[in-house]
Amino acid sequence: MKKIKAVIFDMDGVLLDTESVCEVCWKKAAVEYNKEKDVEMMFHECVGRTRADTIKTLAKYFDGDQKKSESFRLRTGEIFEEIEKSEGLQKMPFVTDCLDLLKKAGFRFAVASSTRGEKVHPQLTNAQIHDYFEKIITGDMVSQSKPAPEIYITAAESLGVSVEECVAIEDSPNGVRSATAAGIKCIMVPDMIQPDDEMKEKSWKIFSNLKETADFLIKGQTE
Repeated sequence: MKKIKAVIFDMDGVLLDTESVCEVCWKKAAVEYNKEKDVEMMFHECVGRTRADTIKTLAKYFDGDQKKSESFRLRTGEIFEEIEKSEGLQKMPFVTDCLDLLKKAGFRFAVASSTRGEKVHPQLTNAQIHDYFEKIITGDMVSQSKPAPEIYITAAESLGVSVEECVAIEDSPNGVRSATAAGIKCIMVPDMIQPDDEMKEKSWKIFSNLKETADFLIKGQTE
């Protein structure tokens, strides 16, 4: 097994507490679109997907109506922006501790987020963690979103390391599927969705927070 040189982080639900905000937004929009019964399933299916794939997924719940799917997605985005402007976004627990510990241990960092770059860069900047990352790969930079492996393969290539030399940190099933399909060992740190049997099988390790993740990687680095 090659030595791990780089850690590739998902953003939403791993670095920033955006997914709990998103869920609130989806539930509010669902009331307006009369989708209260379906919203939990809709949300879980779309976590970790790009805008285009989200619209395709939502179409299943809107009788194939792409325009209504896009309208719903846009409405959730409007509500999200309102909350972000009024309350801001919080970092997930132990984010800065994790980044500082791993950086000191010599790991390199990238982000692989399905969110568009126009959102990712300011959100990471506002959270004061943008400069930790050498490379930031976003959903608009790839043709296929998670669970396809493209974004993780691109992130590894951008750092100039092999997939065997990377570890991914993900919170969602689509993210875990993406990383493992790319041949990258994936640590799951669950946020909104708890791991099922599939996730337990695909994940290299499962930890409850980023501090435990950092401690594990640093221990492996020194053994």
